[in-house]
Amino acid sequence: MNEPKIYISVPADYDKPWKEALSLYFEQFLSFFFPAIHSQIDWTQPYRSLEKELMELVRDSDVGTQFADKLFEVKLLNQQTVWILIHVEVQSQTDPEFNQRVYRYNYRALDKYNKPVVSVAILGDDSPSWRPTEYSYSLDGYRLRMEFPTVKLLDYQSRWQELESEENPFALMVMAHLKPKRRTGR
Repeated sequence: MNEPKIYISVPADYDKPWKEALSLYFEQFLSFFFPAIHSQIDWTQPYRSLEKELMELVRDSDVGTQFADKLFEVKLLNQQTVWILIHVEVQSQTDPEFNQRVYRYNYRALDKYNKPVVSVAILGDDSPSWRPTEYSYSLDGYRLRMEFPTVKLLDYQSRWQELESEENPFALMVMAHLKPKRRTGR
């Protein structure tokens, strides 16, 4: 007697490969996605991954299981030391709390370590219109505003040939993320 085949749909875990690639290829990440920031860093100086500091921010946070993905310390060409906080949202849905979360981790790092922090984000969702770039609120003359650069992976859909000829490992990461969407026509 033949056993019926059972197919289980397992959601893709996009976070882990991105986090590993960020750890291995941080300079290439900034070069590919944020060239303006990359050009201000003194790459002759070693950079540091700040896993311990990031885990302290996560542990002290009250935002549940969501957290920033990577934190690095770099030296700029002007000799200033800054921290770069990277948020990778490689999920299939938008997140209405995302802007506030980016702000929250940014100010927590500034408050806890008294270091300048630059937040950047990679958005891997399916919504062409969801493009968070700031967190702000105001009341009767008071205004708080934080802007942060984002990259939308969907924007690379029309640049497939360019990605194929690119040697930066993040071109391959983008292609791997977009490949299922190309098959389904989304």
